[in-house]
Amino acid sequence: MSYNVTSIKQLTTNNLMTSITNQIRDKFRTVLMFDQNMLILAALLGFFAGFASTFFRWMIEFFESIFSIKGFSLVGIPPQVYPFLLPLMPMLGGFFIGLICKFFPNAVKENGVHKVMYAVALNGGKVRKRTIASCAVTSSLTIGSGGSAGREGPTVQIGAAVGSTIGQLLHLSTERMRVLVGCGAAAGIAASFNAPLAGVLFALEIILGDFTIHTFSPIIIASVIGTVTGRALEGNEVTFNVPIHELVHPAEIIFYLVLGILCGLVARLFTFIYFYTQQVFEEKLNIADLYKPAIGGLIVGMISISMPQILGNGYEAMEQALTGQIFFGLAFLLIFMKIICTSITLGSGGMGGVFAPSLFIGAMLGTAYGSGVHFFFPTLSASAETYSVVGMGAVAGAVMQAPLTNILMLFELTNDYTLILPIMATCIAASYTYQKFSKQSIYVQNLLNKGINIRHGREASIMNSIKVRDVMSTDITTIAQETPFRKILETISYSKNFYFPVLDKEGDMTGILSFSDIREVIFEEQLGDLLVAGELANNNVVSLTPQQNLNEAMEIFSQLDVDQLPVVRSEDKLKVIGILSRSEMMASYNRAILVSGFER
Repeated sequence: MSYNVTSIKQLTTNNLMTSITNQIRDKFRTVLMFDQNMLILAALLGFFAGFASTFFRWMIEFFESIFSIKGFSLVGIPPQVYPFLLPLMPMLGGFFIGLICKFFPNAVKENGVHKVMYAVALNGGKVRKRTIASCAVTSSLTIGSGGSAGREGPTVQIGAAVGSTIGQLLHLSTERMRVLVGCGAAAGIAASFNAPLAGVLFALEIILGDFTIHTFSPIIIASVIGTVTGRALEGNEVTFNVPIHELVHPAEIIFYLVLGILCGLVARLFTFIYFYTQQVFEEKLNIADLYKPAIGGLIVGMISISMPQILGNGYEAMEQALTGQIFFGLAFLLIFMKIICTSITLGSGGMGGVFAPSLFIGAMLGTAYGSGVHFFFPTLSASAETYSVVGMGAVAGAVMQAPLTNILMLFELTNDYTLILPIMATCIAASYTYQKFSKQSIYVQNLLNKGINIRHGREASIMNSIKVRDVMSTDITTIAQETPFRKILETISYSKNFYFPVLDKEGDMTGILSFSDIREVIFEEQLGDLLVAGELANNNVVSLTPQQNLNEAMEIFSQLDVDQLPVVRSEDKLKVIGILSRSEMMASYNRAILVSGFER
């Protein structure tokens, strides 16, 4: 049989079209199967995470009853002793936390929303199974005994751990594991706060940072099922019952923008004191870690004698502020007392989240500010409780650097849509004000303080973990300052380096000589005996220290566009101890990537 050219072309075209069609069909089936499986898993996960989140709330309520007058009465303590014992309950809870930290240190160190973010960004979505128990017990103890902390952080971690556990049991891929972690976090938030939209946005904006359809759909399903589970167990109740609010006058939006600026400043003050207190307890307080949470609890308990509103998550005090039952002077003081007590509780080793304290701080700031605005401009402004509602979301949005999440969460927590415009304006103003001082949320900053940069991904984290001293070469070729040009040529002919530190008689580096500098005058024979190294060298030397990491070194290499940099002593920047090559640095990085891949 013979084929003409037209038939051959037609046959080739048909085969090509068939191949393309088959590939598209196979890809579509794969995507469809992926989505179907993930939606089913998301629904199942939504139920488990919703139940776990609700059970965690029950644990907090249980410990609240134990560390209260009701608990005292059960063990036969006389009523006249109650006023003296109540301030000591945060200390007692802190003591139990200290014991848990002593006997299970590795489990407790894994607690925190920032750990979930780390797991998603750099650890393939793997969260240890034991986190469910350790996080639930330690956080419920802290909050239930009166520690100033919130339940949203532990709730996120418990839900994320449930999702990761299911993914690990089913041996799912890294991509699916990350999605399931987001699903668990969304379901936990949704069930705990009866806020399905906020759960979805929290998982996408903070945990995953991914809004694609493959992640969006399963997280919605998980959040819906988590909410339904929470409502079935706890009922369909709004977290805060507030009166109806409204924007009194269009010009009032200016007052809300000013409130947003104040919320951003207060949010920055909160994060600064939070990290400073954490540093004090970790580095400057020279006592055993066993006693630190108890000391923090004792301080918080003593403050609670005059201001009991700072204890626990503070929801009752927030309810009072939102209904106009708190004096503006007290509200102003509570802003700073809550910042201090939350920082001490969490900095000393207590477990809990920062979302509820952020809401508390915002509510008190809104009350204090709104009272002043309404006093001076009664016809142009709403009442103080309206500003209290708006301030809640603004401070939380700035601290978490997630304004969209908090705009929707505030709407769902209060079931009040009439203030959506002031809330949007205030949250954005607060977030931008906060960014003038710090670009990172409190969660990301927590990781950065530990040398982990999730925004740049796994590669930057690996670069941060390798020090210059681990890669630098001590085989350096130095040149004396008075060395003539001919002798320089002879010296560098035996060297494998391209950059040569120039030293004076005391051995201090006065400059650096590169191969390109030498090449420019290499054919000027008449200069051979006239030029010396000190005249050719570049005196503006940029050097590295052994303690710097490769990420910092890479930035300097990129800025200067050089291939080698001298390494000097940390205590004496003129003493050269080695040289770092760009090629050796990249080779070390590639080896670390390879080893890391095998470990995963």
